[in-house]
Amino acid sequence: MIHLKTEEQINGIRKACHLTADMFKELIPKIHAGMSTWEINQLFKNYIEGHGGTPAWYQEDFPGAVCISINEQVIHGLPSKKRIVKDGDLVSLDVGINLNGYISDTTHSLLIGNVPPKVRELQKVTEECLQAGIAACVAGNRIKDVADAVYKVAKAHGYGVVSDYCGHGVGLEVHEDPSVPNCPFLGANPRIKPGMVLAIEPMINLGTKDVETLDDGWTVVTCDGKASCHEEHTVAIFEDHTEVLTDLNYKANS
Repeated sequence: MIHLKTEEQINGIRKACHLTADMFKELIPKIHAGMSTWEINQLFKNYIEGHGGTPAWYQEDFPGAVCISINEQVIHGLPSKKRIVKDGDLVSLDVGINLNGYISDTTHSLLIGNVPPKVRELQKVTEECLQAGIAACVAGNRIKDVADAVYKVAKAHGYGVVSDYCGHGVGLEVHEDPSVPNCPFLGANPRIKPGMVLAIEPMINLGTKDVETLDDGWTVVTCDGKASCHEEHTVAIFEDHTEVLTDLNYKANS
């Protein structure tokens, strides 16, 4: 069931999303080569809890405050004291905050040091995919319009578009209906309506779209070992516009 949010609920989700944006603005400059992914996790955990929130992923039994996925890791990378960020890495940080029962969800992929040009291009195009999906996510369109917009940008560059995982409704739970795929699909194709709050999240691979889950039960990687990039925003749909709630440059009075 798709839950259309009330104005009060959107205001609560917006506060959680703005806190998430503030967190990324403060912590992104602190991420560097030589850190373990566990250290990164603790930075985000301490920020979230220090500002009155709870890491949203705890509700899904994920053993960390942040999904930290590096290079060939697509999503759900586990924080580890043994995994060290290196020069040249593409590091995707997927974070959600539960603030007073309202939930945010966003991902930013960071380029650490001397990243190969082809991986830099992948990150750039993945951001373009996200923006294309957001532009299509307006009242009156359908979920398929979002999927088609993302897919068109990615395929124009010859990239693999992950189909096993997708965006979703969010705000009152970590994962809600509807699913928001990033490629053509069969099945339910609901109309986008005011009151929807959606996480749009392209997962774009340098090579094949095919992925698999490691033995840890969480980490999803590309089957060909090539790099993957993940970008995500939480958006709220209104009658006359769509608001990117997790925009790092949000306006405080919005």
